[in-house]
Amino acid sequence: MIKKIKASPARRYGLFALGWLIIISLLQYHFNYHQEDRVVIRMGYMPVITNLAAPLLDQASRTTGDYRFTAVKFTAFAEMAEALRNDHIDAAFIIAPLAITLRQQGENVKIVYIGNRCESTLVVRKDLNIKNIDDLAGRNLAVPMRYSGHYLEALRLIEKHSIIPTINIVEMNPPDMASALVSGALDAYFVGEPFAAQTILSGDAEVLYYGEDLDPDFICNLMLVKQDLINRSPRAVQHLVSASARSGIWAGSHPAQAARIASSYWNQPQKLVYTAMTTPAGRIEYHKFVPDPAEIKKLATTMFKSKLTVNSDIEDLVNNHFARSVNLNNITDLNSILEN
Repeated sequence: MIKKIKASPARRYGLFALGWLIIISLLQYHFNYHQEDRVVIRMGYMPVITNLAAPLLDQASRTTGDYRFTAVKFTAFAEMAEALRNDHIDAAFIIAPLAITLRQQGENVKIVYIGNRCESTLVVRKDLNIKNIDDLAGRNLAVPMRYSGHYLEALRLIEKHSIIPTINIVEMNPPDMASALVSGALDAYFVGEPFAAQTILSGDAEVLYYGEDLDPDFICNLMLVKQDLINRSPRAVQHLVSASARSGIWAGSHPAQAARIASSYWNQPQKLVYTAMTTPAGRIEYHKFVPDPAEIKKLATTMFKSKLTVNSDIEDLVNNHFARSVNLNNITDLNSILEN
């Protein structure tokens, strides 16, 4: 007589766990990799309104379109620059001066698109009763990094107003700025939205300046790709630039829907993103996406004067062919942004 041996509870649990792990792995493979025969374009970005295209393209291309656009979120622009340099991403929604620095360091990169404009704000602690830039003398002001338009504009304000003692400019990753201001470590910060709106909504800060009031040509972020990608697949670059530009037009007409999508990618409250997109009404400019060599040259000259670069050369840095070829017709629902 053959005696049946019962599996111990621990063994049964182990077999169950192993089976469940196999099922989960197969499901993950199916949803993320199975039958994905499209070309995947990896987009590096920071969670700011100027880079709103990244989550919108990711969401729209999940199940449709000729290309799969994958958004890769970063917490620091320096890390994003290294990822692009080492081909870990195919395109970077990166802060403008850093694009010039990468080019002057020998990277064969091209500016192909300008992110949504008029979305940077300089906020100050409400309890300090600061009314103008002179009131920041001797205080701490955070900017995303030295290689940012925010830093350059802060330097210009200090020089223009002859502020003494000078403003102490500190570099800080944008996600850390709000908590630093609330704790008293910062007196002010200048950054892309929605990070400024965060302390406005909480009642801890108030607007001192909007970026466009300080400089009508202010550029926060732009899209950077390597020449290698253009050489290999100009069609993919055209689709990327076209979809990015069309996503801005769609977001401007559908801010609530755009804010809902972005908030899920950014892990930020939908109300915060929506407020940043709509306050003041009509502030964000989505249509000025074609890079102009003259404005990039102006930025490079400012960087040179501020001793951030060894020269102001931007030769062959700007390629606006793709942006000038964008078709902005028939933008209806989210999926329509993928139409070229």
